[in-house]
Amino acid sequence: MENTEHLTERRLADAWAELQNHSVQGNPLDADAYRLAFADPEFLLRRETRGIRFQLEMLKPDLDQTEQGIENTIVVFGSARFPSPEEAQASLKQAQLSGDAAALTLAQRQLRNAHFYDQARLFARHVAGYSAHRRPEERLFIATGGGPGIMEAANRGAHEMGALSVGLNIALPHEQSANPYVTPTLSFKFHYFALRKMHFMMRAKALVAFPGGFGTLDELFEVITLVQTHKAKPVPIVLFGTAYWKRLFNTDVMLEEGVISPQDLDLFTYVDDAQTGWDVIRTFYGL
Repeated sequence: MENTEHLTERRLADAWAELQNHSVQGNPLDADAYRLAFADPEFLLRRETRGIRFQLEMLKPDLDQTEQGIENTIVVFGSARFPSPEEAQASLKQAQLSGDAAALTLAQRQLRNAHFYDQARLFARHVAGYSAHRRPEERLFIATGGGPGIMEAANRGAHEMGALSVGLNIALPHEQSANPYVTPTLSFKFHYFALRKMHFMMRAKALVAFPGGFGTLDELFEVITLVQTHKAKPVPIVLFGTAYWKRLFNTDVMLEEGVISPQDLDLFTYVDDAQTGWDVIRTFYGL
C-alpha cells in the first residue's frame, strides 16, 4: 500500500499536470469551481488571496535557502547599468567608429564607472575565498538582486571561486532575467518588492552598496533606517565609492538641520576598494 506522503505528492502532480495539458493543447482555462484551490490560478491571483501570495513569496525562498545551507549572507546592491570593463571598452570602440556624439558620451561614462564592476567582483571573491575553508554554519554567501551590472559582478566573483550565491530578482514591466552567475537553485523571482527586501535582510550579516539609482537608494535607506531604529540588529553598512556617495548624500545638511544625530553617521562606512570593504566586515565580526 502506498504511503500517505507518496499519495499526496502524486495528487499534487496530477493537479498541475491537468493545468499543463490545458496550456499544451491551447485550451482556455475557464473558471472551475471543482478545481483544487491551490491549482487554480484565477483563484490564487484574486485580490482577496493576496495574503496567501505574500506567504508563498516568504516561504519558498526561505525554505530553499535553508535546505541548501544558506544562513548568512553579504548583500551587494548597486546599479544594474554598470557594465564590465570588457563590455565598456567594446562600447567605446563602437561609439568612436560611429561618430555619434551622444553614444560616445555614454560609452565614456560607462568606461569610467566600469571599475565598480571589477571591485564588486573582487569583493565577492574575498567573501567566497574566506568561506571556502569554514564550517558550513560560519560561511558567508553573496546575495544580490540577481540582475545585471553590479549584481552580476558580485555573483560572478562568487561563481568564479566555486561558491554558491543568491539572486533575488523582481518581476518588472521591462522583463529582467537573472544574470548567468547566480546559482540556479538559488535564483528566485519576486512579485512584491516588500517581500524581496525582507528576504535581503533576513540573512544579511552586512550590506555593501555600490553607486546606484533609485532602487539602490530604496534598499540602502531602508536598511539604515531599520538599524537606526533598532528594528534590525547592527550590521556593517559599506558604501563603495566615497566621491559618489558624499556628492549624492549630504549628511552635513542633515546634521545642520537636526534631522539626524552625529552618532547616526557611524551606521555606515565609506570605502573605495574591495580589500578595505572586506576588512570593514572582518573587523566588525572579528573574523
